[in-house]
Amino acid sequence: MKSMRHVIGYFLFVLSFMAWAAIASLPFLNLSIEKSAAITTALIVGGEIAFVISIALLGKEFLGKIKTFLNRFNFFRKEK
Repeated sequence: MKSMRHVIGYFLFVLSFMAWAAIASLPFLNLSIEKSAAITTALIVGGEIAFVISIALLGKEFLGKIKTFLNRFNFFRKEK
């Protein structure tokens, strides 16, 4: 059974990606440029904070799994 720390970590991890989905939906709302800019900034900052906290709660093993998944797409490939 997962501890409460892991449950909160997974929730924040999913929430960090939902912030980016919310940003993608902003152009379809009837908002002024200023409001859209402010909401976008808040969502980016909030999403990144949620991501960092989720990694801190889930630990090095989870971060290793993310890196392994992303290595399939050559995100961490070093150029020679």
